[in-house]
Amino acid sequence: MVEMLITRSSGSLRKLCVSGLHNDMMFSLIAENAGSLQTLRLPRSEMSDSIVAQIAGRLSAVTFLDLSYCSKIGAPALEAIGKHCKLLVVLCRNMHPLDTADKLSQDDEANAIASTMPKLKRLEMAYHVISTEIVLKILSSCALLEFLDLRGCWDVKLDDKFMKGNFPNLKVLGPFVMDYYEMNDWDDCSDYSDGSEYLAWEFLAGEMGDYDDDDEIYEGMWDAEGRLEELELRFYDGIEEDAGIYGWPPSP
Repeated sequence: MVEMLITRSSGSLRKLCVSGLHNDMMFSLIAENAGSLQTLRLPRSEMSDSIVAQIAGRLSAVTFLDLSYCSKIGAPALEAIGKHCKLLVVLCRNMHPLDTADKLSQDDEANAIASTMPKLKRLEMAYHVISTEIVLKILSSCALLEFLDLRGCWDVKLDDKFMKGNFPNLKVLGPFVMDYYEMNDWDDCSDYSDGSEYLAWEFLAGEMGDYDDDDEIYEGMWDAEGRLEELELRFYDGIEEDAGIYGWPPSP
């Protein structure tokens, strides 16, 4: 289905949201048709560092990139993206706590971001094993940063007075935030910091790119010539019994 719809877009696709791509081939297909692509969300996908490094240059128009929960990529992929995606202003790279529990450090990922993505305005790195020093490097390198998600980055210690004095326009979420991964009652999210727009598994862009599932969205998917411009697909293969605990709707 993804292949068919991407082909039909004839290179006019501006927004693509697909969860759980299982191989490098589909990522390559997306990149080959990414001439107009500005928003790309591929959470829980399994592309490799090597394929990202090979074809990151074809994603040069992307401004919003979501690679959350993609456990097979790391610093090499992020470095390649930073070097080629010069227009990137939003990067979502959240992880699940279980995916990072056995890692000693992910400072190399944070360093790749700091070294190659100076235009970032929004960065999400929830549940990364990173140090205070590397976060400060990100802050000094990404001077335009407005929002930083550090939920679950337990080793990061940021002084409130220092942050307010040096980065008065920066909003930081975490590290110590009671979110769904720490709450026993998943139905009670009334105390979740700053509202539900930061629920990672809903793949929302929060303040910088919210969308609603209404008729206007579907009408806006096609351009004047009937070519597909926006596409979002969600498949939950083999997890029907567990989908409810993550707050996901049933798969069709």
